[in-house]
Amino acid sequence: MMTARALLLASLVLSCFLLPCYGTVLFSSLQRTLVVTASPTSQQVLEAGVDKITVTWGLNQTLPAGVDSTYKTIKVKLCYAPVSQVDRPWRKTVDLLKKDRTCQHKIAARPYNPANRTSQSVDWTVQRDVPAATYFIRAYAYDADEKEVAYGQTTDAKRTTNLFQVQAISGRHTTIDICSICFSVFSVVSLFGFFYNEKRKAH
Repeated sequence: MMTARALLLASLVLSCFLLPCYGTVLFSSLQRTLVVTASPTSQQVLEAGVDKITVTWGLNQTLPAGVDSTYKTIKVKLCYAPVSQVDRPWRKTVDLLKKDRTCQHKIAARPYNPANRTSQSVDWTVQRDVPAATYFIRAYAYDADEKEVAYGQTTDAKRTTNLFQVQAISGRHTTIDICSICFSVFSVVSLFGFFYNEKRKAH
């Protein structure tokens, strides 16, 4: 028979193995219970810092009553499509959500309203720091412990439909471009003028 001390030691060892697994959520374990739509049309190009997106979400009404009983918060995110993840490990999709890099841009976080399960929405201006890429939108439902319990998205399971693009800010301005051209022309003219004067002095 194990002594109390041995039992305590065994419990501590077991807890060390279980602790890393506590609080981890796999995307594959989530149910797709939310219906999510967004204003951009398929392949539409949006300009960062200028264009707005309207996102609407609600509970799938074909599901049985009570499926949303644990929902406390909805977080809406802008997510990279597979075409914009190729050769970019910092955007890679991982089943373990705490390591997943698919959805890096927060759009909104709202308390889940059980009195309005069919349609909740938010307007969001594409942020200036959003990089050029192809995107879709996903919404996660969180429970009281801030764990993901369900989701919905604007695309299919393979993330290939209803995608849109964002055109990033280049960091250049038309006025700066014009000034650069003027200085370049002035430099060329000055160079020719210098050679012309030198040639006249030589004669």
